[in-house]
Amino acid sequence: MAMILIGLGSGGCSFSRNDTRAYARADDSDLTGSIARPAKDAPPTDTDLAFARNAASDVLSKGDKDSSQHWENPETGARGSVTPIAQSYAAEDGRKCRDFLASYVNGSTESWLQGAGCQSSRGRWEIHTLKPWRS
Repeated sequence: MAMILIGLGSGGCSFSRNDTRAYARADDSDLTGSIARPAKDAPPTDTDLAFARNAASDVLSKGDKDSSQHWENPETGARGSVTPIAQSYAAEDGRKCRDFLASYVNGSTESWLQGAGCQSSRGRWEIHTLKPWRS
């Protein structure tokens, strides 16, 4: 008998409530105008491109042959990586330049961007082109 009481006493408690009116629920009408829901499957926004440009500048500054730099825009959920391609070359004005590819992923949208950057006189890489990739 003592074993049965121990078994009953060690059982957990559970509570179930079928009245769902007592709980708060949020739906899309509860969103405020100050926070926009990111559009999935949309082309890159200007802020997406800014994050990709910063990543491109960072990875070009490293100068590594086989390196990539991840980027992500927390506002839209867009993300990707930037990878330099080929070797650096001299632009017409004598600056050191390099081409790169950047991936873009947002929702089910996946695409590639191509770009180029050149090193400024202060050593920072400035991205001067970033556009959809044409193979």
